[in-house]
Amino acid sequence: MNVDELITRAGKLLDRLEAVLPRPLSAPPWDGAIAWRYRRRSSGHGSLEPVRHVAGIRLADLKEIEPQKERIQRNTEQFVAGQPANNVLLTGARGTGKSSLIKACLNEYAPRGLRLIEVDKADLVDLPDIVDLVADRPEKFMVFCDDLSFEEGEAGYKALKSILDGSVAAASPNVLIYATSNRRHLLPEYMKENLTYTHTEDGEVHPGEVVEEKISLSERFGLWVSFYPFSQDEYLAITAQWLASFGVSAQGIEAARAEALVWALERGSRSGRVAYQFARDWAGRHP
Repeated sequence: MNVDELITRAGKLLDRLEAVLPRPLSAPPWDGAIAWRYRRRSSGHGSLEPVRHVAGIRLADLKEIEPQKERIQRNTEQFVAGQPANNVLLTGARGTGKSSLIKACLNEYAPRGLRLIEVDKADLVDLPDIVDLVADRPEKFMVFCDDLSFEEGEAGYKALKSILDGSVAAASPNVLIYATSNRRHLLPEYMKENLTYTHTEDGEVHPGEVVEEKISLSERFGLWVSFYPFSQDEYLAITAQWLASFGVSAQGIEAARAEALVWALERGSRSGRVAYQFARDWAGRHP
């Protein structure tokens, strides 16, 4: 085999290696969107894909969660203004506005440079690369993790834990984590773990190492905001607000009350999501 053939074969081998080796995360056109989704392909290559149609929900659209809205808005205002702000964990009942509140904040503060990157929990192992990519940008980035929870041994758990507070590298001042979850501690909890608690003679309780580990990730979020199931009156108020947004008259909203309650009963939930779904159905049937 002559030298030219060796060079040709070596070149083909390098091409194959480049196809399977991880590539550095490349920056998207930042001016083309206010939100991106991080996607990792089966080849192992990740990219930021622009979200072309961001949900148009506004803060004023969200009803019956005023205390939660005030806390999230205040933290986001501090962040956008370049003041100290906290990573945020929104927990509680499903369909109560956790994700909607984050999207509404994006729409509210996008004109002032707020941007959002949505990352699935399976891709959180690449979170350090994402943070490095945006660290020198002038915008402020919310890294959004929706419906976050982990099972034992998932790789993304430790990656997120290090980014929040624990890595030797300081977090970038233009990046915050905003996560939603139905679990307060993000990991499954078992009855047997109660046995790891210890009690001193004066009655003081000390959690065991297993419990401490499960609590430690949640504690690294500086701001916890809890959401609760809605009462019947709150559910009807939210339903009325959504019906009004679809152009239903005051008389139509009053006429829809009974059906709205039946709709919630059939769904087994009086959540904001259920109210929105009912409003869409009613408005579509009563143009």
